[in-house]
Amino acid sequence: MVDVGRGRAIALWPDGAPGALGGLDIDCPQLTVHLPPGDAATGAGVIVNPGGGYRILASDHEGLQVARWLNRRGIAAFVLRYRVGERYHSSVSLLDGLRAVRLVRRHAAEFGIAKDRIGMLGFSAGGHLAVAVGTQWDRGDSQAADPVERESSRPDFLVPVYAVTNGILRGRKADEYTPADVNVNAETPPTFLVHTHEDAIVPAHQSTLFYDALRTAGVQAELHIYGYGEHGTGIAPGDPDFSDWPVLLVNWLRRSGFLTAGVRQGVSGRVTLDGVPMGMAWVTLEPLDGNAPPARTRTSKGEDGKFLVPPSHGIVPGPHRITVHHVSEQYPHVNTGAYTLDDAVRYDVGTRDVGDEALVIELRSHA
Repeated sequence: MVDVGRGRAIALWPDGAPGALGGLDIDCPQLTVHLPPGDAATGAGVIVNPGGGYRILASDHEGLQVARWLNRRGIAAFVLRYRVGERYHSSVSLLDGLRAVRLVRRHAAEFGIAKDRIGMLGFSAGGHLAVAVGTQWDRGDSQAADPVERESSRPDFLVPVYAVTNGILRGRKADEYTPADVNVNAETPPTFLVHTHEDAIVPAHQSTLFYDALRTAGVQAELHIYGYGEHGTGIAPGDPDFSDWPVLLVNWLRRSGFLTAGVRQGVSGRVTLDGVPMGMAWVTLEPLDGNAPPARTRTSKGEDGKFLVPPSHGIVPGPHRITVHHVSEQYPHVNTGAYTLDDAVRYDVGTRDVGDEALVIELRSHA
């Protein structure tokens, strides 16, 4: 590793990148490592691909500053310097992206991260690189002499931000922005997509294309299209609206279980009010561990107040704050439009250790 003052630089290929046309910086792909303080580390890691139209790399506001923000949230960051045109085609950039995932995974223990919680976040062309990696990965070559090449190149999650996902449908640089949406399948990583309605460089339909493909394939995904904001803003400091997307990303990472090493499990139970099930109510379990995933479920008289949260949406065992929101006394719903409550009522159940045992929640009406 080489200390570059703003992180440690690691060459993707110490002996020279395949297909390199020289020895300039542009010919030498690398990762710059930025690790959070040990006491704040979540064990998650993100490879950051700056944008730049496959011609330049916007490595300040779409690289270093993103890494700093990730570190503040306890996430390790690895800013990728990938090869770009005119010197290199995007297929070479893809080689660099795939290698970056393998390299981070190979050295995960050294970086203090989990091998199964490594994501790739990219802006614009860097976002295209992320979705290309996420749809063209392989499981590694177990017979390779290079131990890095034995690792899987599949990111565990993707974060394309105002990304090109299909250059043909975009109508620009189709030979470089190869279609990624058509390669989505059930093994494509869960994805958090961000775009703006006003983006005049990469239309927002580039994100909806990929989202629709993920939904069809049954892959977990979340999409945000903001009404305001131009292309190329990075984490958008100073924008009163668009700057919220990193907060939403952290919420999604937490909800998806990427910020904890804990193993999720299902939760079952029953809730009653004055001894009988409510018409319809929501049960929410909020862990005291700010990195563990919350859980919520709905119950009704139709289920006799019983509820079941599957492991995929469940909790990591431990203390949780439990709340119940009573939203209706009507079950089943009728066509009269009649009201049954003056307003929704919240019940704070308190903090309980939630584990294998079924939850029994017995509420009393507010005085």
